[in-house]
Amino acid sequence: MKDLVEAYFAAINSDRFADLAAVFAPDVEIHTAGGPPVVGREAALAHFPAVLAGYAAHHDEVTRWILAPDVVVCEIAFSGRLRDGRLVVFDALDVFDAAGAGITRIGTWYDTRAVARQVRAP
Repeated sequence: MKDLVEAYFAAINSDRFADLAAVFAPDVEIHTAGGPPVVGREAALAHFPAVLAGYAAHHDEVTRWILAPDVVVCEIAFSGRLRDGRLVVFDALDVFDAAGAGITRIGTWYDTRAVARQVRAP
């Protein structure tokens, strides 16, 4: 299970979003605080390029791993630079569920209000 999550972060951090197809189950669900669920592999593959389009650079640094047989919890320090040069930093928590050879669900929590203040145009 940890190898799936490591592959997920490697793909996200290097903008190799197509590589996520190998780690997502066909019926993967992504639940992000403050947003509607994203359901299905194709929707999930389109989700990340859209969410990260405003960033010239970004990185999710896992600062803590909590491992169970079918669940991985990651504390994350996100850092990014918007296309206009402004920095965005925040902490997040991701919970990954898996079945078989793929991630079936990702839940992501972070302070949406603080992030919105950072990305809002000046």
